[in-house]
Amino acid sequence: MNFGDNLGIISEFKEFLMEYKVIGLAVAFVMGIAITALVKSLVDNIIMPVVAVLLPEGGWQQATVAIGPVVFGIGPFLAELINFVIIALVVFIIAKKVLKEEKVTKK
Repeated sequence: MNFGDNLGIISEFKEFLMEYKVIGLAVAFVMGIAITALVKSLVDNIIMPVVAVLLPEGGWQQATVAIGPVVFGIGPFLAELINFVIIALVVFIIAKKVLKEEKVTKK
């Protein structure tokens, strides 16, 4: 393998990066991780304390239901479900405000 072959591989690699928009994808991935952390912090530290006040006390997040030897973690599941719904709603609102896309009308 000589120096000329290496230049061909480098140019092919650059072409690959451009054709599949790998850099843009990497930036979007990193931004997605950052916005996930931000939204999770918003939900955990701002919204969930308000939700916890509205829900009955008594450690509902640790509630379990035992049917024979099988124990279902109903509380943790409900906590994650509420978390997911709130995160999805916050992401939807952010996307709606940031993108401000007009709806396409049917022809």
